[in-house]
Amino acid sequence: MSIGGSTNIGGSAGIEVVAGRPLALGDPVTFPEARPVDVLIPTRNRPAELATTLAGLAAQTDAPPFGVMVSDQSDHEPVWRHPAVASMVRVLRHQGRPVLLRRNLPRRGIAHQRAFLLAHSVARYVLTLDDDIWLAPGSLARLYQAIGELRCGFVGNAAHGLSYLDDVRPDQQSVFEPWDGPVTPEEVSPDDDRWLRHHVHSAANLAHVTQRLGLAAGEWRAYKVAWIGACVLYDREKLLASGGFDFWADFPPNHAGEDVAAQLAVMRRYGGAGIVPSGAYHLETPTTIVDRSVQCYPARRPVGEGVRE
Repeated sequence: MSIGGSTNIGGSAGIEVVAGRPLALGDPVTFPEARPVDVLIPTRNRPAELATTLAGLAAQTDAPPFGVMVSDQSDHEPVWRHPAVASMVRVLRHQGRPVLLRRNLPRRGIAHQRAFLLAHSVARYVLTLDDDIWLAPGSLARLYQAIGELRCGFVGNAAHGLSYLDDVRPDQQSVFEPWDGPVTPEEVSPDDDRWLRHHVHSAANLAHVTQRLGLAAGEWRAYKVAWIGACVLYDREKLLASGGFDFWADFPPNHAGEDVAAQLAVMRRYGGAGIVPSGAYHLETPTTIVDRSVQCYPARRPVGEGVRE
């Protein structure tokens, strides 16, 4: 399926000038490489948040080799023209992390964004990372270890909303269920009780659960999920075998729930798991996907904004 469209990249030979200094946008021909991980970030109108997200990636000094691709759909100039974003791109490249910056216009929705990003990767694993997440040091290395050991379709870190730390919700936390054995395929839908697992990802529930578990340094645990938003590491081949995000063409540009749809498909074939401790922290800025009335999966009600539910 074609996911093409105007990329609208300015500058001579893929170079733009930011705050008086050159910034290479990267080469979409040479970026795809069979490295362990590619981090795929969709963004729109969020330069401050994206700079924070890139700073979190720069802190992943113990991670396997990874590349970073940013697909921008901002209404005006691209986010990398903000000096803070450009500086963090330079930091990542200085660390030896390839970075590709691309425009993806006109907007066809977030599922198309994910498909566009995925089409640029041939890495073993892909981390779909939202542009409002800060990753604590060690997070990517832990996810990489987990998916290598569990051998499932995806693992993820649900994002903490730290403004909710004083909001303890025992009923929502009670749905936390560890995987006691191998991660196995599951058929999860809005019509069964396992759908309620998503409540453990609201507010600061997962932070409270993790505290109770009392994990030792370096220890992690896999648990059962309905889906995970914002920070998910997929086995790329298993994601593609499950359809990837090719369903984007079936929906109008204003849609949501694309991550839910993809994960349900992957879980059906290969299983998936959340990982605690989570090193993903939500920046708690307003969503750029306001209209959630059209979902990419059979839903009784729209999926909310995660930590705000």
